[in-house]
Amino acid sequence: MAHLKSHLAYITRNGELDAETEQGATLAGRSGLKDLQQRWEDDAGLDKRRRDGLLSINIILSMPAGTDAIAVKDSARAFAIETFGDNHDYVFVQHLDDKHPHVHLTVRSLGHDGKRLSPRKADLQAWRERFAGELRLRGIAAEATPRRTRGRVRKADRGAVLGLRKRKITPDVDRLARKEVLSEVRGGRTAKHPWEEKIESRQDAIRRRYLDYAAELQRSGAAADRELARQVRQFVKDMPAVETRRHTLKSELSELAKIRSVGAEQGVVADRRDDTRGDERTR
Repeated sequence: MAHLKSHLAYITRNGELDAETEQGATLAGRSGLKDLQQRWEDDAGLDKRRRDGLLSINIILSMPAGTDAIAVKDSARAFAIETFGDNHDYVFVQHLDDKHPHVHLTVRSLGHDGKRLSPRKADLQAWRERFAGELRLRGIAAEATPRRTRGRVRKADRGAVLGLRKRKITPDVDRLARKEVLSEVRGGRTAKHPWEEKIESRQDAIRRRYLDYAAELQRSGAAADRELARQVRQFVKDMPAVETRRHTLKSELSELAKIRSVGAEQGVVADRRDDTRGDERTR
C-alpha cells in the first residue's frame, strides 16, 4: 500500500495534476488524491485472500514528441474504458512535462469479479493494438508493432527507475549494471550471456525473413511489388544495430576511458613542454 500511495503521489505530482477515475470523476488537489488512496486502501483491507498480491498494475501510454496531447489523452481514456471499465477501478493522469506526451494509467489489479489481472505478452500486445486503434480513430497514425520487428531489442525502463533518475538518485539496476560492465572494460574481457545470444539470433532470423519477402516480391512482374521489395530491403538496411542496455553502457564507459586517456597524455606533453621552457629560461 505504501508503494501504491507513493506512485499515485508521483503521477499526480502530489496533487498538482488532476486525475480521472473509471467513473469519469476528476480528482483535484491533495484532498482528491487522499480520498483515492484511502478508498483503495480500504478495499485492499477487505481482500483477505492474498495479502502479498499486487494492488495495482501501472501502464504508460506514450507517443512521440509532436503528437497531439489531447488526442493521446482521449485515446487513453477510451482504451481504459474498453479494456478495464467493466471490471476494474483505475485512475489516469497525463504528463506534459516531457517531450513525449504520455498518460500514466494505474489499474487496481483485483477485479469486481474477484480475479486479479495477470497480463501475459499476448495481452500486452493486444493492449498496444487497442490503444493504437483509438489513436487512429482520432487521426493519429499509429501502429502497434513489437519493437523487435523494428530492430529494437532494448526494453523501455520502468517508471520507478525513470522517477529515481529524475530525482538524481542512482537506481540499483543502474549501479549493478555499471559495476558489471566496468569490470569487463577494465579486464579487457567480454562476458557471454545466453539471453544476448538469443536476442542476436532472433534479430538475424527477423532480418532474413524480411529479405525473403523482398526476394519474393522482386520476382513479381508488377512494378508496385518490385518497388515494395526495394523499400523492404531499405528498411532492413536502416534497422538499428542489435544493442542491449549492456552494450550501450559498455560503449559509454569505453568512450569515457578513451577520453581520459587522451586527456592524461596531453597533460604529460604539456608538462614536458613547460619543463623545457623552464630549462631554457634558466639557461
